[in-house]
Amino acid sequence: MQDNITKILKAIADPKRREIFHALIIASSALSITQISGQFEISRQGVTKHIKTLEEAGLVEILSKGRERFCIADAKPLKQITDWVKFYEQFWDTALGNLDSFLDKNTD
Repeated sequence: MQDNITKILKAIADPKRREIFHALIIASSALSITQISGQFEISRQGVTKHIKTLEEAGLVEILSKGRERFCIADAKPLKQITDWVKFYEQFWDTALGNLDSFLDKNTD
């Protein structure tokens, strides 16, 4: 599971990849790499490289139809990040609650 989280965090760490992912989510349908490239001021090769990283993280699926390749976003893997963050959120809530209790007992 940690390896998946690492791939997802790597994929969303880059602002351009987040923009590409966001464009695919907003489109809510498959877009060709050519259509995606037209939305950004980077080369088609650069867009393809970003999409490959998103695909490796499971955030994008690439479908081939003839000579064209289409991309569709899948936000489900982001739940792994949410679950990971929730663990630490609970940890800190508990730790701060314990500290609060300790301070209440020792300040009287």
